[in-house]
Amino acid sequence: MSIASLEIQLQTLPKSPGVYQFFDKNAKILYVGKAKNLQKRVRSYFNKNHEYGKTRVLVKKIVSIKHIVVNTETDALLLENNLIKKHQPRYNILMKDDKSYPFICIKKEDFPRVFLTRRVIKDGSEYFGPYTSVRTARAILSLIKELYPLRTCNYKLSPENIASNKYKVCLEYHIKNCKGACENLQSEKDYLEDIKAIKNIIKGSFTNAIEKFKDLMLEFSSKMEFEEAQKIKEKIDLLANYQVKSTIVNPKITNVDVFSIISDESFAYVNFFKIVNGNIIQSHTSEIKKKLDETDKHILEYAITEIRQRFNSITTKIYVPFKVDLGNELTIIIPKVGDKKRIVDLSLRNAKYFRQEQFKQIKIVDPDRHTNRIMAQMKVDLRLKIEPRHIECFDNSNIQGTNPVAACVVFKNGKPSKKEYRNFNIKTVKGPDDFASMEEVVYRRYKRLLDEKQDLPQLIIIDGGKGQLSSALKSLDVLGLRNKIAIIGIAKRLEELFYPDDPIPLYLDKKSETLKIIQQLRNEAHRFGITHHRNKRSKAAINSELSNINGIGNQTITALLRKFKSVKRVTNANLEDLVSVVGKDKANKIFNFYQTK
Repeated sequence: MSIASLEIQLQTLPKSPGVYQFFDKNAKILYVGKAKNLQKRVRSYFNKNHEYGKTRVLVKKIVSIKHIVVNTETDALLLENNLIKKHQPRYNILMKDDKSYPFICIKKEDFPRVFLTRRVIKDGSEYFGPYTSVRTARAILSLIKELYPLRTCNYKLSPENIASNKYKVCLEYHIKNCKGACENLQSEKDYLEDIKAIKNIIKGSFTNAIEKFKDLMLEFSSKMEFEEAQKIKEKIDLLANYQVKSTIVNPKITNVDVFSIISDESFAYVNFFKIVNGNIIQSHTSEIKKKLDETDKHILEYAITEIRQRFNSITTKIYVPFKVDLGNELTIIIPKVGDKKRIVDLSLRNAKYFRQEQFKQIKIVDPDRHTNRIMAQMKVDLRLKIEPRHIECFDNSNIQGTNPVAACVVFKNGKPSKKEYRNFNIKTVKGPDDFASMEEVVYRRYKRLLDEKQDLPQLIIIDGGKGQLSSALKSLDVLGLRNKIAIIGIAKRLEELFYPDDPIPLYLDKKSETLKIIQQLRNEAHRFGITHHRNKRSKAAINSELSNINGIGNQTITALLRKFKSVKRVTNANLEDLVSVVGKDKANKIFNFYQTK
């Protein structure tokens, strides 16, 4: 299809809410989107320069557009969601989840059974769930069976079969797990009362069940049947204990869905809570891979629609951390204070924990993906043009102005490359001048890399504030590398990041991975420099003492230290041992020197 015909399609798009679909030259669907105003939204793809590369590629591939007009934004959301699941377009985010979640089923039959299942059969039975945790579903089922004796057999307990004495009670009756409905020892009315109470418990409502048990306990007590009363009390305690464990918000918060999102450059993580009567009865976090430059708002709108469909949610009230457009049928609340805000914060915390766990697993299972994610995040956090795959960090080290040295450490893909670490002895600077020392080592380092035609780093980090950064920049200017390599300084006290020609420092989140890597670089440079400085001072101290002995040169000192390992051991050595190493004449000089001290 020609550009002209594409332009005609754009002009004739309606201004109504709806769903649009982009197709390539092979009539393959590329992308599905929703819009309040189809014409305005679709035109925006062609009317601006997109910073995100994949969006530019998408637009170049579009040769035809189809659209579907709907009545409301909610209809658009649902239709978009269904089309994405059906066609799985390349440029759409897709919430993949191949798990089969369990349900609690109350079977449609006489004297209904209650059991766990992963198969939903449309036979009129009631299904509660799905539960994202099998353990949670089993805990609820176990609680129900503790409270209410239910049949587990698959007998057809019709009135005719019961009246004809077709069945006999089994072991479950004798161990008091069943009341013997098969022999008409429990009426269907009484059984269905229990089923009604069970439905309330599954839905998170405990009040009616507790009140009923309390009345029953008092009734047994008034009849002096204390053993039966104690059994009922134990059931009340069991139910109350379960309620306390599950109630973590204000009980007045009923029938609410809570959503939150946290994202990085490549993935988003959406957490979902279903709250009934103050109880979180469902919790689930989904990982969503970004395809284009999707905003958190766009991803959350998509995720809310998909998750509510998946978990059969019909509540009309939703708590979220920021405004989303989901149509007029739903009430969207953005809590600011109180219990409502705390539950949204809890949802966000769950999303963060899930993300951290994913990172730990990815680091083990797929280290390349872990590295790519961190590099992409560092690029954004540090406002760089390219990912900092190769980083070098410089640190000066001198104590009271003696033996000034500097260190350069190298990180590749966020990890130390120790074979490329370099130490520098300061040659041109007299006295403790950190600024001049930094200027010298940066010049020497990159002059050598340029002369040897080695790869330059994408990022240089200077351990120090504006002064050290300015000194390093002088050397880059001389070498013609200014603006060719990104460079920042990090001040130790407040972890401030300084950029050239910018007086305002950048502060990163203290828990961010980018700051952790920068701190690791800085600490590694400091450690490496201090070690070199300490060795240099020790060598200088050793040499100064042994070299004070007349007639003892560097070769003799080296031989002594190779044999005795330290000056202290040379001091304490006997004459025979010294003779065996350096000969009689030099041994006498060394022995006499330390004997007269």
